[in-house]
Amino acid sequence: MPITVTAPRDVLTAAGERAILPQLTDALIEVSGLKGNAFFASVVGGSVHLLAPENIYAGGENRPLVMVELKLPHLGLGTIEARAAFVAAATDIVDALTVPGHRREDTWVNILNAPDGAWGIGGRAYTDADLVAAITAGAEA
Repeated sequence: MPITVTAPRDVLTAAGERAILPQLTDALIEVSGLKGNAFFASVVGGSVHLLAPENIYAGGENRPLVMVELKLPHLGLGTIEARAAFVAAATDIVDALTVPGHRREDTWVNILNAPDGAWGIGGRAYTDADLVAAITAGAEA
C-alpha cells in the first residue's frame, strides 16, 4: 500500500523527513485494525519526494503544501470513518514533523483505491479475496 509524501524542501524537519513514512505506516496499520499483522505491515511502503519550494502550488499560486497520498485496494479503509481517521492521523503526523509556521490547511491527504484485482506486488495481482486470505494468515503467524 504505497504512501507518497510530496513536500517542499525544508518544510519537513530533518528528523521529519526520516520519520514521516514510518509514522504514516503505523497510522495506517492502526486505523486498519491490523496492528501485529505481519503480512499487512510488509505490504505498506512509500516514498518521500522533496521538491524545490517554487515547484509546489495550490489554487495556481506558489504555496508550501505537504501532500500525503495513500493508494490501497478498494477494500482498505472501507468506511468513511476509517478514511477520516487516517486523514486526521496523517495530518497530525505532518503537523508534528514540519517546521514552525507550517499551516494545517497546507497539509492535504488523498486516498486512492484500486479496483478488485488491480493491486499487486512482485507481479502478483491480488483480488480482495486474496488479500483477505493473506491478511488472515498474517494474523495467525
